[in-house]
Amino acid sequence: MNNRQKGVWQMSLAMLISGSIGAFVLLSGLPVTEVVFWRCLIGALTLFIFIRASKQPFSPLTKVTLALAIAGGIALVVNWLLLFAAYSRISIGLSTVVYNTQPFMLVLMGMALGERVSLVKWGWLFLAFAGVVILLSGELTSGHSAQWFSGIVLALSAAFFYALTAIITRKLSGIAPQHIAFIQVLTGVVLLLPLTGRPVFSADYPWLILLTLGIVHTGVMYQLLYSAIQKLPTPITGSLSFIYPVIAIVVDKLIFGHSLNATQLMGGVLILFAAAGNNLGWGEKKPRECGVGIKTRSS
Repeated sequence: MNNRQKGVWQMSLAMLISGSIGAFVLLSGLPVTEVVFWRCLIGALTLFIFIRASKQPFSPLTKVTLALAIAGGIALVVNWLLLFAAYSRISIGLSTVVYNTQPFMLVLMGMALGERVSLVKWGWLFLAFAGVVILLSGELTSGHSAQWFSGIVLALSAAFFYALTAIITRKLSGIAPQHIAFIQVLTGVVLLLPLTGRPVFSADYPWLILLTLGIVHTGVMYQLLYSAIQKLPTPITGSLSFIYPVIAIVVDKLIFGHSLNATQLMGGVLILFAAAGNNLGWGEKKPRECGVGIKTRSS
């Protein structure tokens, strides 16, 4: 197996793992603050073990880069809190589809920072917006509750904070990605510790689920993701990232019986198609870096 084939397997496995996060969050039955706290704590310990095992010296940090890494950690943790809260209000599948508007949040943020936005990007942005409108139109006329609407807002807000994390991470190009992730989840531990109650050491407490979220969905998933990114060209990484929403929708159907209706499916297809076009640079005259994808984690 050559390096590229290995990278494809690593990226695919990382996205398969990522697609099952929502199910573990809901099955835990815990408040989202507790779930995210334990994910950060256990994930930080796992990443620390991987970093030590690699024998790679920790990237040197200045006050500015440390502050940026911490700011990125705050944005990432807020992103997780919002996305996990959306799961229980709408569904994992619908939350994930709406969450995939994140590449366009990144485009708009880049524009606000003075980056040039091509007509092609504007086209993909318009198509994604049309998908959101279609997705919402049938639901709003059906008299859905405020809880449903709040779930959509939470998923969109999560996408915004993920894009913010990506913007901040761009400024940390000289630091190893695993080290950035370690600082980010460690920031989450400090941030959420005051909001988390004492651990309950009882047989019915979902320790197995929390360990899985921390070790597999954070430590192992990040390790696979960053290893794959180092081996694969950007277009392949971007295309494989769409395994994540597909798996999330399938898992939601298999475990919780939730499925997208015709209107949601139509809107969702437009959003994911537009995100694919943006991430893979369809229509661009020159090769360029992909959009957000899920390179700094998805969820």
